[in-house]
Formats: sequence, C-alpha cells, structure tokens
Amino acid sequence: MTSQTTVDPSGPGGEAPLTPADQQPAGGLRGHPWFTLITVAFGVMMVALDGTIVAIANPAIASDLGATFAEVQWITNAYFLALAVSLITAGKLGDRFGHRQTFLIGVVGFAAASGAIGLSDSIALVVTFRVFQGLFGALLMPAALGLLRATFPAEKLNMAIGIWGMVIGASTAGGPILGGVLVEHVNWQSVFFINVPVGVVALGLGVLILLDHRAENAPRSFDLLGIALLSAAMFCLVWALIKAPEWGWGDGRTWAFLVGSVVLFAAFAFWETRVAEPLVPLGLFRSVALSAGVVLMVLMAIAFMGGLFFVTFYLQNVHGMSPIDAGLHLLPLTGMMIVGSPLAGALITKLGPRVPLAGGMVCVAIAMFGMSTLETDTGSGIMSVWFALLGLGLAPVMVGATEVIVGNAPMELSGVAGGLQQAAMQIGGSLGTAVLGAVMASKVDGDLAGNWKDAGLPELTPEQLDQASEAVQVGVAPVAQGTPAAIAAKITDVAHDTFISGMSLASLVAAGVAVVAVFVALLTKRGENAEAGAGVGHI
Repeated sequence: MTSQTTVDPSGPGGEAPLTPADQQPAGGLRGHPWFTLITVAFGVMMVALDGTIVAIANPAIASDLGATFAEVQWITNAYFLALAVSLITAGKLGDRFGHRQTFLIGVVGFAAASGAIGLSDSIALVVTFRVFQGLFGALLMPAALGLLRATFPAEKLNMAIGIWGMVIGASTAGGPILGGVLVEHVNWQSVFFINVPVGVVALGLGVLILLDHRAENAPRSFDLLGIALLSAAMFCLVWALIKAPEWGWGDGRTWAFLVGSVVLFAAFAFWETRVAEPLVPLGLFRSVALSAGVVLMVLMAIAFMGGLFFVTFYLQNVHGMSPIDAGLHLLPLTGMMIVGSPLAGALITKLGPRVPLAGGMVCVAIAMFGMSTLETDTGSGIMSVWFALLGLGLAPVMVGATEVIVGNAPMELSGVAGGLQQAAMQIGGSLGTAVLGAVMASKVDGDLAGNWKDAGLPELTPEQLDQASEAVQVGVAPVAQGTPAAIAAKITDVAHDTFISGMSLASLVAAGVAVVAVFVALLTKRGENAEAGAGVGHI
C-alpha cells in the first residue's frame, strides 16, 4: 500500500500539493535519506547523552550549588519524568504539524534549556530547566523516527533505524565517559554547554536538509481530554516508580499512585473509544506484532537499564575505579552496540525481525546470567565478555522492536508510534531500576546482619544497620572514620560480599525477564505499513 503525503519542499510556510511518495523529486540535499539520518542523529544524540552524562556531574553540582542529596536526585528525576509523560503527546504533535517543524523546535528548545542550566546559579533553576530539557527532548525523539519512516523506503528502513539505534546506544553508554572527562578537566557546566554547539549543527542541517512529509489523512484536531488523562496516568506511574525506593513498595503512597495510574489509564482507554480523533487509536493494538514490540521494548529496558544501574556501582565502589575508568570498562558493550546495530538492521531486512529479536534476547539473558557470577575480584577480561555479549544482544532488539512498532503503525500515526516506542523504553528503564533496586535492597537487608555477625564485627543498633544497609546497596563499605585497619578490612569484605549477593540476585531476575522477552519476540513480524513512507529516490 502506498500512502500519499503532503510535502513541503521549501521549508516551513508553503505546502506543495498532495503527491504520491514515490513521485518525490530526487536530487539535492533536501530530503536526502542519508543526510536526513545524519541530521536527526545529532538531535537524538543530545537527548540520549543527557540521560547518563549528568549523573557524573551531580556531585560537583551539589558541591557548587549547596544542594542536598534529595535535590540532586531531582536533576535526573525531573528530566525523565518530563520526557516519559510527554513523549506520546509530542509524537501526536509531529503527526499533526509535521515532523520537520517539531524536530527543529525540539532541537532549539533542548539546546537553549541546556545553555540555561549551565548559566544557573541555584539548584531550583537547574531542576526547572531539566524539565524543559525533557519536554523538548520528547518533541524531537518521535519526530526523528517519523522523519526516518517517511524518508526511507522499506528495504532501507531497518538499516537506518539500526544506525539511529547505534547513535542512541553509543550516546547512552558513552555519557559517563564524556561526563567524567568534562567534569574532571573543565567544570560541571560544560556537561550542559556541550549541547549548544551540537544543537546549532542539528538546527543548521535540519533547515537545509529535512523535508516535511505529512500523510494525507493526518490528524486535524486534538484530543485534549485524552492528552490530560494519558499525561496524568503516565505521571502517576513514573512518579510511583521514582519514589518507591524512598517510600517503600508497601507504603500507602506508592500504592495510591500505582492504583491512580491504573484508574487513569482505564479512563483514558474508555475515552479513546468515544472521541472522533483519539490521541492513541486503540485499534493500533489490534496488531499483535505492534503490541508485542511495545512489550518487548519494556522488557528489554528492564533487563538492560536495571542491570546496568548496578554495574556502575560495582565498577566504581567495589573495584574502586574512577568514573572514567568505569566508562572505559563498558566500552565492549558500547562497541558491540555500535558495530551490531547496523548489522542487525541488515539482518532484520533479510530475515524479518522474529529470529534476530529472539536471538538478541537470548544473548541478553545469557549476559545477565553471566553478570550474576561476577565476584569482587573478577578480572576485566571476564567482565568484558559479558558486557560485549549484552551489547550484541541489545543491538537487534533496539533496531527490530523499533521497526516493529513504527512499521506496523499507519503512516499518519508514525509520530505516535515513535512516542510509544520511546515511552516504553523510559517506563521499562524506570521499572528496571525500581524493581531490581527493590530486589537488591531486600537481599542486602536480609543478608547483611548475618554476614556482619559471622565476620565477628561489633553488633549494630537497628538504626546503624539501616544506615549500613543503604550504603551497601550501592557497594559502599560503611567504615567510620578512625576505624582500625583490620576492622575496616573486615567491614569492606562484608559490604562487598553482601553487595555482590544482591547484584547477583538482581541480575538473575533481569535474566528471567529477558527469557520472557524471548517468547514475546516470537510474536513479532515485519511492519505491514513500512512501505507507506517510502521515499525520496536518491538512496
């Protein structure tokens, strides 16, 4: 099936008549598929990088601005909360007004918010502008996928998404390395200022290259109540996941927000069946493949983000590595994602997504099982094997699940589909961190007192035990100043052994999630509507 698109060949302001996509003019930079890919890569690089690069800068920000630990946590939480809540709505904006315009607004806003954070002199301003970063990042991420979908023909789309996934994976994994270098050799402000020149490049390329494609039957109105219900539901869900480690999973506040999210999602689903132009047509989910792709993205993110969360503590606090050294030890993961993503795109184009996706999740499951065997003295070589296998498994899943979601959605809903893909990944990452964090906390709480006693260490009061447990959950040995060296060594051994037991259990749970994802992957299939966006003739 070939969709018709409205094409704006001269930038914002003028729309050409409706013409079939396969009659687009070839030649020149504007609308060139590979240059379009390069352009959107600069934009998504900023968003992916800021998901991890800032963690390295947080201690310096806290010291410079006099922020508390809770305030510093909001530097990360505010960004992810704004991003997750607004992704699907932002995708709808792209479908309505055009992905080119939405992408460019997102780039300008994200770069401007980044510069404003670097100029901020209070933690309140930093958190405020982090919210704006998340909102503008939500605009450009689904728009980037929409542009790729509209520009590339079906036989090249997987390769394009492979490179797109490579950029996201490399930026996410490379964030701690770049952040460590900038904080150590420049200042914390440079972590944000770096987005300004990247944004300028993305804007310049976007104005020159991006071509606005719009489906003939693109939405013409807004489902305002649907936007409000979905945003509130997403907020309650992500807020509960963010606060659960602090409040506790049995706390009434945690359950109030979780139940509230379920009620709001139900109200949203009911409303979507009544409105003429719904925000998310529920008919999308009649596609088993699309639904499986969304679930698969959630499960992949649980295993990946949840598992990686503890690995950084393992490298820095158990092995005593600097942030830069820890980032370098994760290069096998990054490298395999960089190499594997384009190859996965080519493989999926040839075989379809089912086998590569299932095989990828098998690799993730084996890698997470391998990471459950790590010890306090495990060498870099063995770690590298598991990290590399994890990257090799993630590559086809990042590419294939994205193609399954976006390719099985109609062209006029490509932005919404891109928002679904990104929202699934954000929710999965939050779930992974929260659930596996709870597994880690439970294991540490259960083992620490016994391990402490078995080592012959002085008995702790309940309050001291709680404080020690919080430290051990991130791999830190609770050694008080002035503790004799022999006692300090015993405490360190107990802390690290207990942390390792918790990380091992969390990794096994992540491996179990990956095994479930293998069976979900078997429900996927090639995008039925991928050819609708097929493009511009100069591939």
